[in-house]
Amino acid sequence: AAAKRVGDYERAADLDYGAIPDLKAYIAKIERIEQERRASAEAADPDAEESTVSEIVTPKHIAEIVARWTGIPVTKLSMGERERLLSLDQRLKERVIGQDGAVREVTDCILRSKAGLAREDQPTGSFLFLGPTGVGKTELAKALFSELYDGDERHLTRIDMSEYTEQHSVSRLVGAPPGYIGHDEGGQLTEAVRRKPYTVVLFDEVEKAHPRVLTLLLQVLDEGRLTDSKGRTVDFTNATIILTSNIGAQYLLDIEEGDDKSAA
Repeated sequence: AAAKRVGDYERAADLDYGAIPDLKAYIAKIERIEQERRASAEAADPDAEESTVSEIVTPKHIAEIVARWTGIPVTKLSMGERERLLSLDQRLKERVIGQDGAVREVTDCILRSKAGLAREDQPTGSFLFLGPTGVGKTELAKALFSELYDGDERHLTRIDMSEYTEQHSVSRLVGAPPGYIGHDEGGQLTEAVRRKPYTVVLFDEVEKAHPRVLTLLLQVLDEGRLTDSKGRTVDFTNATIILTSNIGAQYLLDIEEGDDKSAA
């Protein structure tokens, strides 16, 4: 009600349709579990006195609810995060074989950002993985998201850029303009990051995207933000951006084959 009085309708909508329903659902879940526990105990021993044990709300419960509202992995903000980051390089190498140099560069970038040494107005990390099919580009992206967010699929947004070859496809990323079909749904990119700001965004086969789409991505990489079709500014400074491409891969393979023939 207070948000509506001051005209903050976006916050009011988030409370009405996000936070409050989540709390009600959580309370209903607790009540259902308690009822089932009591029914089970009564069936096992009908003469026993009613238990006085009740559900206790702990800091962990609160952290889980806050993480669900904000998309921020609150449960990871612990002393154990330092150890996880320091061993990130080794764990990534266990999943991605033969790409130690790329893994080291990615890890160093993430560590610099977490240490507060990177620019504050840019994403946590921005990477362009190049190479032929099968060298581990997508696998490294998946491994990184798995290590940073415990494999929670909600923190991975994968976009196939072969679907964005037309100029008008920009609207699919940021949302359709007012008056057009799909305006209320928001953009595939902006809506995903707005709901889950701590995320890994994977752009597959980026060379196939229309130049106007690439211009849009440059704004994300340079300024760390994007404005959607509803005029909302979406913050990308907590997101990790990964672009993959196999452009030029055949040329490099041809060079290697030529070198082998010359050596023979």
